[in-house]
Amino acid sequence: MQKKIEMKENQIKNSMQGNPVEKKPETKSSSKARSFLFGDILKKKEVVSLLPYIFFLTILTLIYITNSYYAEKTVREIDKTNNELKELNSEYISIKSELMFKSKPSEVSKMVLGTGIKESVVPPTKIVFTSNK
Repeated sequence: MQKKIEMKENQIKNSMQGNPVEKKPETKSSSKARSFLFGDILKKKEVVSLLPYIFFLTILTLIYITNSYYAEKTVREIDKTNNELKELNSEYISIKSELMFKSKPSEVSKMVLGTGIKESVVPPTKIVFTSNK
């Protein structure tokens, strides 16, 4: 106990005189922080043993990023295809209605009027062929 008091008194005297105060030995937490800040942690054997795990996590991260980009690209392509499908469907419906209108007998007769072909007024008759045996 006496030694501790004398050491504290010496430290106080030294600090008043401008002499540097004796430093305490570094604790485990401060040595860990120092080793982390100055890169000493990369030299340790534990980190070397963890390298395969770190590489594995890095590869998984890259695969995850690639997968998300691929999924976004696929979603964009699906949207583009759906828009194309809607356009083609509406075009199909409009062309179909136009064809139905132009294939009416009255419209057909109007289109061929200049060629000399006329619409038949006489209904078709059935021709029956009988063989003489």
